[in-house]
Amino acid sequence: MKILVTGGAGYIGSHTCVQLLEHGMDVVVIDNLANSSEESLKRVQEISGRPLEFHKIDLLERAWLEALFRDHQFDAVIHFAGLKAVGESVQIPLSYYRNNISGTINLCETMANHNVKTIVFSSSATVYGEPEQVPITEEFPTAAYNPYGRTKLFIEEILKDLYNSDNAWNIVLLRYFNPVGAHKSGKIGEDPKGLPNNLMPFISQVAVGKLKELSVFGNDYSTPDGTGVRDYIHVVDLAIGHVKSLDKLLGKTGVHTYNLGTGRGYSVLEMIKAFEKVSGQRINFNIVDRRPGDIAECFADSTKALKELDWKTERDIDEMCADTWRWQSQNPDGYQ
Repeated sequence: MKILVTGGAGYIGSHTCVQLLEHGMDVVVIDNLANSSEESLKRVQEISGRPLEFHKIDLLERAWLEALFRDHQFDAVIHFAGLKAVGESVQIPLSYYRNNISGTINLCETMANHNVKTIVFSSSATVYGEPEQVPITEEFPTAAYNPYGRTKLFIEEILKDLYNSDNAWNIVLLRYFNPVGAHKSGKIGEDPKGLPNNLMPFISQVAVGKLKELSVFGNDYSTPDGTGVRDYIHVVDLAIGHVKSLDKLLGKTGVHTYNLGTGRGYSVLEMIKAFEKVSGQRINFNIVDRRPGDIAECFADSTKALKELDWKTERDIDEMCADTWRWQSQNPDGYQ
């Protein structure tokens, strides 16, 4: 099978490319490299021992997309490409709506023009907003609380409307929770450009001495220690979920929605302690005001993914922290 991976040079995309290649699939990656590095794809090929094809293309560049689809007969698309920082989305919402939604529409129109109607979409637990209870199942109401989450939710609705208009489509919506960790080789991992927006790369950059201290956004939430609780999932487990989706659902039609998470929540302070234990490094942190758009608690019920995809997480919090530290300590400046 030939798979197009949008945003494939990024954190989750690169780990998914490893799994696809090791699964015997042919991979073509497009990425605008706005928050990623082509070096990650070179390392993906080293890890897997197989080649992939890369094109620097932005999804807003429709003509380049059309040319790519004319040159390749894809069996499916895995769609990661998009801006993804909650806090930033509150500050520059129009950029998020333009990039994430318009880019996806361009992609889907191009797919339809070339009769490629299988897509796995990288959605997010942010589509649930602030749930009334946890764990969260796929049947929970959706109500995103920030522009980033709303772009994910709007795209989900667009894809559902697309299927309703043409039942030949096979659409998988993967709502995943908080990816952390890195490949066990230490060759690829999370390498945000500029100041990290996510917790784990911020912790690891403090540990390696790249940053002075971690800002903890709020300690007055209704959680055991007052800090936000999230479901952290190892990025390799998450990547395997994408391959499982293709294995189980390719050739079928419909809209299929799955939570991908561990079913266990950890607070920010618990994550700091876990990382300190594994790395032997002290993590300096400072409590600051809450971040706009954040919620108190969020973790998954992934029973449906286990039942229908035969997928579950295998890697625990210690392995998540150990793999993150291996990546960061071996690559203190990321891919540079």
